[in-house]
Amino acid sequence: MLLEAFSKLVQRYFNKKDSLLCAHNGKEFDYPFIGRRMLVHGLSIPPILDLAGKKPWEVKLLDTMELWKFGDYKNFTSLTLLAFVFDIATPKDDIDGSMVCKVYWEEKNMERIITYCQKDVLTVAQILLRMQGKELIKPEQVVIA
Repeated sequence: MLLEAFSKLVQRYFNKKDSLLCAHNGKEFDYPFIGRRMLVHGLSIPPILDLAGKKPWEVKLLDTMELWKFGDYKNFTSLTLLAFVFDIATPKDDIDGSMVCKVYWEEKNMERIITYCQKDVLTVAQILLRMQGKELIKPEQVVIA
C-alpha cells in the first residue's frame, strides 16, 4: 500500500532530530490528509507527522505558503504564483492538484501523476532555496529515484 511505503520512507529518512518536511500548503492540506488516511487505514503515524502534545517549536513541518505570509493572515498564495515570482518553472504545466483524481480514476495514468508530483516537489525545494537566498538546484543535479 502506498501509505505504508510512504510511512517507511519518512521513518527511514526523516527520523533525526534536525529532520524537516516541507510542502506548499502542507499544513493546511498534505500533512493532515496523509495523517487522517493513515489513521483510517489503521497505520501508525510517523513521529515527524505525529503532532499530538508537541509544542509549536517541536513541529518539524515547513510550509512555503506559511513562510511567504510572514505572519499575516491573508489569503492563499499558489505554488504557481510563487514559482512565477521567483522565476522558477511551474510544475503545473500538464495537470494540477484538482485534476489528480480524474487522471487516477478515469485515465488510470499513474505515471502522469508521478511526474506531476516530482515536479511539484522540485518546485517547492527551489522556492525554499530562493527564500533562503541560496542557489537553485541545477537540472543536472536532480536525481529521480
